[in-house]
Amino acid sequence: MLSLYKLEIFAAVVQAGSFSAAAQHLYMTQPAVSQHIQDLELSLGISLFIRGRRGVTLTSQGEKLHHYTERILQLVAEAESQVTNVENLESGQITIGATSGVSVYLLPNWINDFRSKYPKLNVSLQTGVTTQNVIGVMEHKLDIAIVEGELDKIQRKGLGNLTIRPVKMLVVVSPDHQWAQHDTIHINMLNDQPFITRQYNSRTRIWIDALLKKHGVNVNIVGEFDNQEAIKQAVISNMGLTIMPDYAIERECAANLLHPLTVDGIDLQRHIKILWDSNAPFTPLARALLVHLSEKFPSIQALLKT
Repeated sequence: MLSLYKLEIFAAVVQAGSFSAAAQHLYMTQPAVSQHIQDLELSLGISLFIRGRRGVTLTSQGEKLHHYTERILQLVAEAESQVTNVENLESGQITIGATSGVSVYLLPNWINDFRSKYPKLNVSLQTGVTTQNVIGVMEHKLDIAIVEGELDKIQRKGLGNLTIRPVKMLVVVSPDHQWAQHDTIHINMLNDQPFITRQYNSRTRIWIDALLKKHGVNVNIVGEFDNQEAIKQAVISNMGLTIMPDYAIERECAANLLHPLTVDGIDLQRHIKILWDSNAPFTPLARALLVHLSEKFPSIQALLKT
């Protein structure tokens, strides 16, 4: 009889393309993965993989088994998703990925509200740039991800995404800055101003660079930091200005530590999106979290019907 556990290992090897990569993903040793695949091959009397220097490829019989394996694992996941009563679980964990702003300023409150309803469940939050979140979702290291930004150049086959709320982006300066008495500036005024920004591979940085270049603004970068708290502290000290989402600066603006400015002539707006693997059903805990978030963001309700 086929072992579901061995089929899961088989599917991981197919997805990873090698025994070593699958072992790393499964937190197993490579010899252990090889032994499970060998046991599976012996029980079926067939060879599943063609071994090569650069990894493994499926034999014709392996492709046939993989087709059935995908269907079997899909049905198991669907059954678990549909019949599990999350409220009765004694334990469980959901792993969420997020970009830095969402991770720091939004998700802690959302997670706290969720855990007040399900106190026995644990939420693991992992912060990374959008590309890392996409990879994590598609490799099933993350149940879902919540990101701020664009996906135009990092789309992956099977990647689902849903916009749940807009984000107003603002130019931010110190109260000691020469613009601190203004509420609005024109885009041209940003030319050659000392600018503090995120690291080069951040989607926020890519978006800001492209936007300013489009409007002929020369970016004079005086600071490049990998988190928004560091950027805010630099702006507070009047090292330069930055562009940040409204939700990230609420406390500092209320305390008169930062001053926000809107910009005439451009649309400074981005969106927060949920990412998931559309080829796999949501885990019971991920579905429970989405149901909870749908009370705040009704657009999620359509996602739960799929």
